[in-house]
Amino acid sequence: MPSDQQLLQPLTPSEEAFVRELSRVMLALPRAVDADIVREAGLPLSEYTPLMHLSEAPGKAMRMSELAAACSISLSGMTRVVTRLEKQGWVERTKSARDGRGWNAALTDTGLARLEQAWPAFLVSVRRHLVDHFGGQDLTHLTATLRRVATPEAGPG
Repeated sequence: MPSDQQLLQPLTPSEEAFVRELSRVMLALPRAVDADIVREAGLPLSEYTPLMHLSEAPGKAMRMSELAAACSISLSGMTRVVTRLEKQGWVERTKSARDGRGWNAALTDTGLARLEQAWPAFLVSVRRHLVDHFGGQDLTHLTATLRRVATPEAGPG
């Protein structure tokens, strides 16, 4: 764990450049992918992402709060997204069998088909805007580092 003195050290020029470029990527990447999949598949990233998480979940269902966390949005935001997905017939909301108080979102067969239809546009976009820029890099190490950043309780390792 770095000392307080180490934490107060000014950023080097390369550290400063890294922080600034990462900030730009965090804004630009979702916008670029969203624009691509809306144009190519007619599905915004805000709807693609929950469908993707549901498709990977056991039973293709998740508690609403868990789905919101997986998509990094608030529970109220996820409720609005799931309401839109329900209207399309892509998701169904059911009471949680675990405790009867919470709600689950479950992917329907129609929702899975819609996700599968949009997946090629997502894949092409993510490759073009992100993955292809890291050719030759150790993505396993980079992924582990990003996971530690996204999960502060894991520590700097």
